[in-house]
Amino acid sequence: MLLRDISGRQYILNLSHVFISCLLPIATANWQYKSRPDLSSPILNITVPPTSAVAPGYIFVAPYSAIREESSLPTGPLQPAPYIFTSTGDLVWSGFGYVGGLGANFQAATYQGQDVLFTFEGYLNNRRGHSHGHVKILNNNYETIKEVRSGSNHLLDLHEFKILDQKTALIGSYHPTPYDLRVFGLEDRSQWIIDAKLQEVDIKTGNVLFEWNSLDHVLPDETYPKPISTLWLGTGYNSSDAIDYFHVNSVDRDDYGSYLVSGRHTSTIYKINGTSGKIIWRLGGQYSNFSLGVGADFGLQHHVRFLSKSSHKDVEIISLFDNAGQDPSGKPESFTSAGKVLSLNTTSWRATLLQDFPNPDGKFSISQGSNQLLSNGNAFVNWGSGGAITEFDSDGTVIFHAYLESGELWKNGDVQNYRGFKFNWTGISPETPAVKALKHGKSTVLYVSWNGDTETRSWKFYGLDSEGKKRQLGQVEKGGFETSFIVEGQLAWNKYLAEAIDAAGKALVLSTEVTSEPYIHEYVSSKGDTVMEDWNISEGQNVLRAWN
Repeated sequence: MLLRDISGRQYILNLSHVFISCLLPIATANWQYKSRPDLSSPILNITVPPTSAVAPGYIFVAPYSAIREESSLPTGPLQPAPYIFTSTGDLVWSGFGYVGGLGANFQAATYQGQDVLFTFEGYLNNRRGHSHGHVKILNNNYETIKEVRSGSNHLLDLHEFKILDQKTALIGSYHPTPYDLRVFGLEDRSQWIIDAKLQEVDIKTGNVLFEWNSLDHVLPDETYPKPISTLWLGTGYNSSDAIDYFHVNSVDRDDYGSYLVSGRHTSTIYKINGTSGKIIWRLGGQYSNFSLGVGADFGLQHHVRFLSKSSHKDVEIISLFDNAGQDPSGKPESFTSAGKVLSLNTTSWRATLLQDFPNPDGKFSISQGSNQLLSNGNAFVNWGSGGAITEFDSDGTVIFHAYLESGELWKNGDVQNYRGFKFNWTGISPETPAVKALKHGKSTVLYVSWNGDTETRSWKFYGLDSEGKKRQLGQVEKGGFETSFIVEGQLAWNKYLAEAIDAAGKALVLSTEVTSEPYIHEYVSSKGDTVMEDWNISEGQNVLRAWN
């Protein structure tokens, strides 16, 4: 994967300003938010700031590090979890502590008439790239309302979860199965293979409405580009190292009840009859029913979706993320990953490239990835193992690009993200706003944040005197995840608190009262005891001061 940093600089977008800070090492992210020292979210390295053409909505990602060995160096993300960000890089919600284990495939959706979030929660087989766990559904108060598991005594995998008709879900699982593999050139010792399964389940009851098993329809000799006898997909010696010949990584259903299934290790997309389970057609791989036009080829693909069908039902439009590596052992510089939109004509049996959204740096994502077509015609592409996200306009122009970590945390790590999306979202935080009052000489700076809140537009700050009387000290516009307010002088305020105000001027919630604490300066060995702090005092005004 590409490891990328901008000459040691950290790009932080706050409101309408871009600040470039190279004074503090980003790796010391243990006090990123003064009001929430327990949170250390990724810092987006935004290399193409959002233009006015970006679609509205928030960014949904769940970055993690794929490093397998212990390292003495700090690596990012420090807190792998689902996250919601703005396009300017401000944190909206940290799911750290809400989701245990690996969080992945984090999205917003509608379930039973209410807006919800969902995320995979479980454990990753890092060697083979599949997982075991369940899907957690949360309401707009970030409260868990449902956990979804696979039916038929199978463990749910992270690769797919899609809510249909607000009541059912498409899921996948990886089921190790004993199998006679000698006919495919393997030795007697290789006896285990993964039977890739897709299910449509009723979310409320857990009932399985449809199930499809890859081994009933796709033989192990479809693996592409190399045969399973090379053991590149597992040895088959035991159930823990069963040969993953198919690797289902996305499932979709069209309006007519047919399913679209992506087999990464066959480099093939399958259309499945929703009643019989029979394969209607194959696209790509060894046995494609379609000839592929210029640019319509793909390999090791992810995130395939139905988009539309012509009135005569002979032309179907689909989208996908094309990892583009026909051979994972090949040289990465020879491949360029891309989001693609294809037209499939089932009269001429020709696949045609309609739109192409290539990696802005011409790089190859060996694994993972997604391609979301937005309602305004833009495309939001997540680069999987490349640890980056890009928004394109409909003409393919890059209008936003960011890496999912910055500085030393990026350089030392292997930041990846399975899928990334953009959604509208209204979040009502169940938490109490966090407030911290820190003394700086003759002044006190108040910091406030409210994890998950999307409705606050400004904050009112109050001081309480020795008799408990409350006086408003000021009101400032919300400044990203954390807003700060400076109280000059040494007035006798015993305690402080903050109040969230929405766009209509309505008070949402009052924080608890806090007393002031001395500011403990961060030790920086190369700077002596001088630390530069970036203050957000009010909208459009940022003061950089040195404290000695």
